[in-house]
Amino acid sequence: MIDKIKIIEAYNFRHACKVFDTNKKISDADFSFILETARLSPSSFGFEPWKFLVVQNKDLRDKLKLITWGAQGTLPTASHFVVILARKQKAMKYDSQYIKHMMEDVHRLTDDVIQKRRGFVKTFQESDFNLIESERAMFDWASKQTYIALANMMTSAAMINIDSCPIEGYKAKEMEKLMTDDFGIDHTEYGVTCMVAFGYRIDKQRNKTRQDTDEIIQWFN
Repeated sequence: MIDKIKIIEAYNFRHACKVFDTNKKISDADFSFILETARLSPSSFGFEPWKFLVVQNKDLRDKLKLITWGAQGTLPTASHFVVILARKQKAMKYDSQYIKHMMEDVHRLTDDVIQKRRGFVKTFQESDFNLIESERAMFDWASKQTYIALANMMTSAAMINIDSCPIEGYKAKEMEKLMTDDFGIDHTEYGVTCMVAFGYRIDKQRNKTRQDTDEIIQWFN
């Protein structure tokens, strides 16, 4: 049986850990578990618009640190550091080669189902959410989905007493250039959405503060 108390304890345990203990490293098995919870995360239409770069190389971390003001404490100290990418319009448009690949090779749909599914996605992107209007609209849609994987990674880490810190503080243009020059990422296909560091805390966590339940939840029975 899943212990609900332990799950809530994990949520209370999790906080944005700004500095990690450099003497403690996450085991390969534990980090594989964290990455698997990202891989199994849900996405719109099941298109998985993400890629995860696990950056352990010190030189690459040093270069990231120069343009990532939100990770000045975590980049040098984290046991594991992940840059999360989202696919851009080139890949996410309903008639792209990537969407075709997902439906044919990953979902293994039949031709008639693929044709119907592509029609649903076309309507969704063109009319329901107006995603075709700009590159940014499509990228933002894909980016929102990567945050589901981000949350699952941080929660699964907390459940095995591993700390984490989500990071959005970086210079976007400089990051795109770094991804192209040093990571070999095609910036026409991918963009950085966020980063997340993992490790073990050295500082005591402050008491968690949140709004009361009745301030944020409204029922309509």
